[in-house]
Amino acid sequence: MSKGEKSPSRARSAAHSATSSRRAAREKTSEENNTIVSRYEPIRGRTDWAALDALTDEQIEEAVRNDPDAVPLDIDWSDGVVVMPARKKAISIRIDEDVLDFFKSEGDGYQGRMNAVLRSYMLQKAKPKTKKRT
Repeated sequence: MSKGEKSPSRARSAAHSATSSRRAAREKTSEENNTIVSRYEPIRGRTDWAALDALTDEQIEEAVRNDPDAVPLDIDWSDGVVVMPARKKAISIRIDEDVLDFFKSEGDGYQGRMNAVLRSYMLQKAKPKTKKRT
């Protein structure tokens, strides 16, 4: 290969780097992902503002009374107690793969669930043993 010739791998990597840059990716997708928003022409939602403006105070109060999510909660916080969670310690532990997969399959918070199972075991073992009467 002479000095003037480029190696195929160098030419390929130059072409690849030109198309794989972040800027090239942004330019490629920018037009299809852009949403034009203007303060002079706000985005129109699906709310029927005319129907909402036409509601009377009585109709709004009735709708609130019939909405189970809008019921006010009467909670007495005067007896509330702040409970600080136990400190956690980061460790490395080896767990059987199927056990780990089971806890992960239940979704987020699998480490907390594993901790709860271990705590339950610990509390059961820590109970004072009572003698059985015969």
